[in-house]
This record gives sequence, structure tokens and C-alpha cells, in this order.
Amino acid sequence: MADPLTAVVAIGWGMKAVGWVASPVISDLFKKASSYLGFDASEKLSELEPKILLLERVMGAVEGSPCRPRLEGLYNKLKSAFYEAEDILDDVEYYRLEKKIQDDRLKSEVAGPSRRLKQIWSAMATSSPLKHQESGMSKVKLKKKLDKIEEIINDACKVLELMNLPSISGANQTHVVAANSRCSVTTSRPLSKIIGRDEDCDKIVAMLHEKEEHSQPDTNSAPCYSVVGIHGISGSGKSTLAQLVCAREKKDVHFDLVMWVHVSQDFGVDAIYMEMFEAATGTSCPQLRNRDTLQDMLEEKLHGKRFLLVLDDVWYNIRDVAQSESLQQILSPLQAGEAGSKILVTSRTEDALLALGATKQRCIPISVLDENVFCNLLMHYALHGVPADDHARRTLGDIGKDIAKKLKGSPLAARIVGGQLHIRQNVEFWRSIRDRDLLNETMGALWWSYHHLREQVKRCFAFCSIFPRRHLLVRHELVKLWVAEGFARLTSEGEDMEDVCQEYFDELVSASFLQLRAKEYPHSNDYYLVHDLLHDLAEKAAGSDCFRIENSLKLQGKYPAVEVPPNVRHIFVQIYDEELIIKKICQLYNLRTLIIGSVYNLETVGEQVLKCMFKRLKKLRVLTIIAKDFIGSDVSSDVAVPACIGQLRHLRYLAFRPVFFRATGRRMILPATFAKLCHMQILDFGWIEKVVFSSCEDICSLVNLRHVICFGDVDLGSFGSLTSLRTMAAFNVKREQGHELKQLENLNKLRGQLLISGLEKVESKVEALEANLASKEGLSTLKLSWKWGGEASPEVQAEVLEGLCPPKDLKSLIIEGYEGSTYPSWMHNGGPKHVNHLQLSMCTQPGPELVGFCAHLHELTIEWCSWDALPDYMEHLTSLQTLHITYCQNIHILSLPTLPQSIKDFKLRTDSEVLLSSCRTAGDPDWQKIKHIPSVSIGKSSIISFCVFP
Repeated sequence: MADPLTAVVAIGWGMKAVGWVASPVISDLFKKASSYLGFDASEKLSELEPKILLLERVMGAVEGSPCRPRLEGLYNKLKSAFYEAEDILDDVEYYRLEKKIQDDRLKSEVAGPSRRLKQIWSAMATSSPLKHQESGMSKVKLKKKLDKIEEIINDACKVLELMNLPSISGANQTHVVAANSRCSVTTSRPLSKIIGRDEDCDKIVAMLHEKEEHSQPDTNSAPCYSVVGIHGISGSGKSTLAQLVCAREKKDVHFDLVMWVHVSQDFGVDAIYMEMFEAATGTSCPQLRNRDTLQDMLEEKLHGKRFLLVLDDVWYNIRDVAQSESLQQILSPLQAGEAGSKILVTSRTEDALLALGATKQRCIPISVLDENVFCNLLMHYALHGVPADDHARRTLGDIGKDIAKKLKGSPLAARIVGGQLHIRQNVEFWRSIRDRDLLNETMGALWWSYHHLREQVKRCFAFCSIFPRRHLLVRHELVKLWVAEGFARLTSEGEDMEDVCQEYFDELVSASFLQLRAKEYPHSNDYYLVHDLLHDLAEKAAGSDCFRIENSLKLQGKYPAVEVPPNVRHIFVQIYDEELIIKKICQLYNLRTLIIGSVYNLETVGEQVLKCMFKRLKKLRVLTIIAKDFIGSDVSSDVAVPACIGQLRHLRYLAFRPVFFRATGRRMILPATFAKLCHMQILDFGWIEKVVFSSCEDICSLVNLRHVICFGDVDLGSFGSLTSLRTMAAFNVKREQGHELKQLENLNKLRGQLLISGLEKVESKVEALEANLASKEGLSTLKLSWKWGGEASPEVQAEVLEGLCPPKDLKSLIIEGYEGSTYPSWMHNGGPKHVNHLQLSMCTQPGPELVGFCAHLHELTIEWCSWDALPDYMEHLTSLQTLHITYCQNIHILSLPTLPQSIKDFKLRTDSEVLLSSCRTAGDPDWQKIKHIPSVSIGKSSIISFCVFP
């Protein structure tokens, strides 16, 4: 028989890898394998690469086959084989990292005594698994696993060959044709009745009628038109809304011309020009082969006219340069129009709207219809024009409400299902429709949109099905999970995994697969949701790989029966349940993700449960547990994590988040075996008060560590070699080896916030310069803290602060406990230029001259400072909006300095009765200085009074 690869090529299977099998781990590791494995192992592993490439193609053939339901068992076997291959390569990478760490330690000991060197060599020779198991397992075991993978692939090829499936390319074309047939070409004419879109229509019409502040079209400063866009998932009502707008504008006299062009995915520039010409003239466009002539004719018809052009169903691939150029060509002749012209665009993605020139403010996501409005929409399609008495309408209406709930707010589903109901107006038929899986008939359009996502983006979206419906998603948390799962595919040297996954996230948002939740408060965090209908799509895409256990009834003392799929890879458990974890979850030996708990979890995680998970779930990549407490109920004892955690060598994301810790000084101690987790990327300890590593060696081995998240104190030591570190919220300088300021020297990937405390222990500018803060360009917030009344002299503190020059793009700077004699030169030259928040706390010297340093300063806080006067340069801070001066006991000034007119929020806490009185007395000079400020709060340090001026 021909080899499988030949068979596949002969049948014509040449599909790109589908989302669930497009793991970047494989391609990355094959590049490394030959450089660190012995010849025999490397040769055997090299056989795996063509097998996996073949496996991807076969899985693609099965997934795209119309016979997929009959091939489900085969597909699951193929997917299991892929995961097995991925685990083998992950083991290889693990042992490569372990060997590198051991080699690096060995080199660091070369300068030590020869006796010590011999001891290290001896230990490596006796304990290292690399001597005989270069791939992390015996060659016999490796061969057995590879043979099993090959057998599964060969069996799949035989089945598919016997079924004589058409080529994937042909299947794809059929699929696209079918999809396009569902999405028929639209016109500007709306349906006879449109329900629930009047408010959206009013909003868009108002934007279309806005006057533009730009020159006439014969200048080069701006185009004659601006762009307004509507974006949303397939079937959400974008075109219907645009039709409603178009119909209203045709009745109005605001635009001289109203044109409608359906663009679609595969469009030609010439064809679009011809449609625009026909829409502008009402006559057929001559069949011309010359594009320049077409463009000239179109410009002539548009010249001097204010037009509205609707571009319906625009597709846009940010990576397709040719498509982007074609879209810009479409816009080229429009410059001939009159100023004030508008283009209304509908698209699945926001990216398309932005590419055509829309601003963010004019990119309108299609709104979700209210439940009652949606029900009325369904009933309109179902009963419009049907003669029926009131009793029949009421009966059918009650059934229709149940049907509407099953359609998850999809206007497309309402139209399709409503059309079926319209055919037969009898109760039995409507009830039979109610009891069917209605979304199967409307999911096709969404499934089509899903398949136009990139392979890795599909995998990320499918992973979202692990969470309950309406679960609030946070961008940076989801991105970290995707990175830990290995979803990032790096395409060039130097790319960062998180940056790639953030791009995936943005693509899902742009395509409306993830939707921004409306904020309840102006300053609340951004949360994202997966729409109910899309959640169904994610579940379909994930298949049996993702599962969630929504056992919230446990809080009411009820325990619903749970059947967990045996081949599941990712699980979310809503509420911690010891029996569930031990008896069911710990039997899932292939599990990669386990997320347990919520803010309502009031259980304590026992030591035996942790040991059970660590010993049995050895393929875990992500482990998150939210609970009341961990291990013991004794509030005075330390929490010692079991040493068997070292067996989780695939682990990349570990989160132990207690709801609260009940005892001051209680510690979580990580065992020495934690050093074995060299794949580890994210450690999240939430509100744990103190985390301790057993030795400095533990942290040095975590060479892939990227984030250490904790609101308490993490006792990091000798972490200077962890150059991948991005998040380390706090670092306490000590006079101990491994805790020096120089540990920060090479951590130039740090981002976000960094607090450096214990600076009173730093003795010179040279030592401060070793922190190399200026090179940490990703930092946005920096807090520099001295212990107030510490042993360092004012002169030494001034030198140290001089050496702690922050990066140029720093946004927020906090200086605490500083008693230095002067402020540093970098505040005037060579330091950050865009600081918008400055806080000086417990400082003894009057503040620095801020005019040059803080040209963009928005917020200034001065608190607990022992100054005898306020700075007199305030009026020059023309961008300042918030000024808080609080608890500065030594300030006994008689008047305020002149304040800038830009201030909107002013707070003063002082014991100076004279100043308080002058600020409260209308007409007083101090009152005059603050009367323009919208929000003013003044009072004594312990008693607050409020004055609010209009």
C-alpha cells in the first residue's frame, strides 16, 4: 500500500491546519530538537514531524467532511493522537530546559573549589534523567507512542480513502458557495416592517448629518466625505439597519444622491465601480474594459454632489495587502463629490470600518434587541398577514415566547424560524418547532464566520466555552491563559507570545465574537462577554475538549449529578467541592486546564486534595483555585504547599487565590521541588499575605517566569536571571545576598507597575544605577519608597534618587519617605517627559520645580509632607486637573499660591484656621483662587467640609 502521505496527496487533501491542531509548540520544538538531543532520539523524534503534518491534514479533512457526524469517533482519536504528540514534544522541551539549567549552574561553580565541582559532576551523573532519556522518557516508551500515533493516522487515511471524499479545496469552495447562498445580495430596499431599530437609526442619521470641519474637496487637506460604520456578527441585523437608514435618507433632501452597493467577500473593483455608476445614474453602466475610463465616468457623475454611499457587507483581512489596496481603490473616485458626503459601511469587523477611514467614535456595534422586542420580531415574521382569531393568536403567542427564548436574540434566527411558523398556523406544529434544536438551522452563518478566523484565533475562541454564559472576561487574564495553553503562534524572531495573543483578542473583538460590556460606572474596568448565541458556537467548536460544572446549587445544599466527558482537556468548576475533585476530576488524566472556584467559595482546600491533583493530573498546564483558605484551619500556622507539586512538569499557570487570609503574618511556603517547574510562566497568589520560596535556587530555575502577581509580599531572591519577567509589582531591597537592587538590572521586560521599597538600605548612586530603571520602557507606574526616618543621610538619599532615573515614557511616579537634600537632575533633563500623575508622600524637602518635568501633569498629590510652604509654581502647570494637599501638618501658610484655571478637583486638609477661613469666605483672595474649580473639598485633617462652586 502507498504510504499515507502519498495517499493524502493523491486524494487532494491540502487544507491548512484547523484551529484545534495548529499548535505552535510543534513547529518551535522541531527547530530545537536536533541541537540538544542525542542522535538516536533525535532521529526518532524527527519521524514525528511529517506524521503530525499529515495528522493535521487528515483532521482537516474529517472536520470539513459532510460525513463528520459518522466520523466523530475517528476525529476524536485523531485529536487525542495530536495531543499525545504535543505532550511528547513538551516533555522534550522540559528536559532541554532542565539540562540547560543544570549546565548553567555548573558553569557558575567553575570558579569554586575543585572538590565542590567534582561533587556537582557526580550528582549530575547519578541523578540526571538526561543521560539515558534524552527525550524525557525511555526510547522504548517513545517508540511505542510514536507507533500508536502512526497507526491512528494510517487507519484514518484508509477510512477516508475508502469513502472517496472530494478534495478539501473542492469542499471549501462548496462550503463558501453554500454560505454565500445563505447571505444573498442585499438591496437598499428595507423589509416591509423593521422592529426595534428606530433608536439606532436615529443615532446613525444624526452622525450622517453632522457638519465636517474640513476644506472643500479640491484641497488636499481632507476628503469630501467621512465614514460611519455598523459592525456585528453575521445575522445580527446590520444590513437591515442600513436599509432603514437608507430609506429614511431617500425621503430626506440632505443628500443629492443615495447609493447602495453590496460588496461581499470576493469583490472586483471594476464591478463595484459599475454598481456605483448605476446607483448614481439609474441607468446601466456601459461594459468597459478600461478601469480609468470607468473611474472618470463615475467621477463625472459624482462631481459637485453631496452623496450617501452605503457599502454593505465589507470583508477585510488585515494581513491581505491586495484586499486593502482594492478597498482604497473603491474610495478613489469619491473625492469628486461635495463636502459633507458620507459613506455608511456594514461589516462583521470593526477593522474594516477603521481601514475605510471611520473613527472609533463612528464605529457602531449593532445593539442586542430587548427580549420583548425580539419576541415581537419573531411573531411579526410568524403571524404577519395571517387571518386568526384572538384566542388562536394568544395560544400561538404563548408558544412563540418559548420559541423566542431558544433563539438567543438572533434576528437571523427569528427570520428563518418565523418563516417556518408562518407556513403552518396550528398549535401542534408550533409545539413541535418549540421542541426542536432551532439554532442548528441558523448556526450555519455564524459557523461560516467562525471559519474565516485565523486557525489560532479559532482555538482561542473555542476555549472561551469553558466559562459559564455571561461570564465576565478580562483581557489581560484571558491573554495569559491563552499563552499558558500554548495557543500563540510566533511567525518571526523576537515576537512576544502575549503580544500575539492580544492581537488574537483584538481580532475576536473586532469580529464581535467578544463584546465589550457596557460600563456601570465611568471608571470601572473593561469586561467582555460572549453573546449567548456565540457561546453555543464556541461549545460546538470546542466539542468534548471543554467542559464546565456549574454547581452553584451546592451553596443551597443541593448536589446535582455531574457526568464529565472522559476525554475532556479543559474544565471550569464553579464551586469547590472536595468529593467532586477527588472522585471525578482527579480521574481525568489528560486534563490540561482546571479552574476552580468563585468569590462565593467558602471552602478550605485540604492538603489531601492538593496531593491528589498534583499526583494524578500530570498534564496540567493551568491550575487556578479560588477558595476561602488553603490546607489548614489553624489560622496561626503556615501553609506549606505539598512537595509533589514538582510532578506537574507541564504546568505554566498556577493561581492560589484565597478569598481572604485571616491571620497577620501567615505565610504560604513553596517547596524546594517548585524548582522543577521550569515551564512556569504565571504565578498568581491574590491576597495571600506572604509567599516564601524555600531557597534562592527555586526561583532561579523558573527561567520562563513572566508574571508574579500578589497583593501581599512575595519573598523573591536571586531573581536577576529571570529576564522574561514582566510583572513583579513589588521588590523590597535588603542587605542580603539575592535581594540587592542590582537584581533588577537585566529585567528590562517589566511592564505596568513596580514598587521598590527599602531604598534606605541603598548606599550610593553607583548602587542605584545598577537597577537600570531607564531601560525598563514598559513601566507605566513607579513607586520609590524609603522608610521614613531611616538610617540613610539626606545626601545619600539624594544620590540614590539621582541614580534611579525612570524610563522616558513613565506615566505615574510616586516618591515616598524621601528625606533627600535635593531633587534629581532628571526631573529637568533626561528623565521621563510624559508623567501625568505625581505623588509626593512623607517627604521632608519642599517639592521640586515641576514646570519642565511635568508639562503634561494631570494629577498632583502632596500628603504627609513636612513642608512649611506650598510650591509657588502651581499656576504654570496648565494641564493640571486634580490637586490634593492633605495632612501636611507643618504647613502654616496664610494664603494659597495662584492655581491654574485647568483644575477641576481641589482637596485641602490643613490645621491652618486662617487658610481655612479665607478659602470659605466669598470675595477673599484665596476664595477667588479656587472659585472656578467645579469640585472643592477643604477642611481640617480630621474634619471634612465641602464647598462646591458652580
